[in-house]
Amino acid sequence: MLQYGWISAPGNAVTTSLFLDEPPSSATPTAYDAANVKLYLRLLDAEAQGASWADVVETIFGISVNAEPERAERVHRSHLARAKWMTKNGYSGLLAGRVN
Repeated sequence: MLQYGWISAPGNAVTTSLFLDEPPSSATPTAYDAANVKLYLRLLDAEAQGASWADVVETIFGISVNAEPERAERVHRSHLARAKWMTKNGYSGLLAGRVN
């Protein structure tokens, strides 16, 4: 399900582009990865700063943990995992222009 970011109760969602609940899984970077590099960097920065995942998912994606706890956790977990994969494996494909 694709969805736009929206204004959440405490503030504005950072992501206003389309996002999936789970990023596509691929051994090489996808067009989705290329389109969401900034989102991935925001997730990595938030983790490095020790931010609460619940605050992060509400701020970045505009998903309320209280209203949609399972979805909020899935979106955060899957995108953070993909962001970490990109830092170890995927970045070289993006730099070389190889995107599925």
